Amino acid sequence: MKKLMNAFFVAAGLLFSANIANAQQKLAHLNSADIIQAMPEVKTAQATLETFRKAKTADIDKMIAEYQTKLQAAQAKEKTRSEANKDLVDKELQTMGNDLQDLQKRIEDARNKAQQEMEAKNAELFNPIQIKADGAIKAVSKEKGFAYVFDTANPALVYFDGGEDITALVKTKLGITATAATPAPAAPKK
Repeated sequence: MKKLMNAFFVAAGLLFSANIANAQQKLAHLNSADIIQAMPEVKTAQATLETFRKAKTADIDKMIAEYQTKLQAAQAKEKTRSEANKDLVDKELQTMGNDLQDLQKRIEDARNKAQQEMEAKNAELFNPIQIKADGAIKAVSKEKGFAYVFDTANPALVYFDGGEDITALVKTKLGITATAATPAPAAPKK
């Protein structure tokens, strides 16, 4: 990540140097987060992901309920222990304890697997959206003749002055009804 940030700053420095040398190059900025959030596919993807999350949570909740039932049964069995049935109850409690440990491990495994599946589902749903938005950004940039387009949603961008906000144009390219673009807050000049 640090190398990526360094590369970004070096590239930004080169871009600004090149811009000084060639004042004819046009700069623009956009807010990719605003564009992506406005895409109708995002609402569908979010709903699908939420349904998937609920299903995984329900499966784990069933396992937890089973664990709690078995734990209560073991606690009740322990109360029936006496000198007369000590050996028999101890064996049953040992078996119940092993079952509880096994179930606890299965719950942990299910949680880990659900987390991995959620990440995979998220990538499956949102990567095509990101690719579509990137394509529209490149198309609008080429159509309008911009040499450089900066993303104001990128936290690495610390300063921009001027340029043209093409967020609305990219939304239009994607077929999203253009609304009043919210201007990105200008970072303090350094």
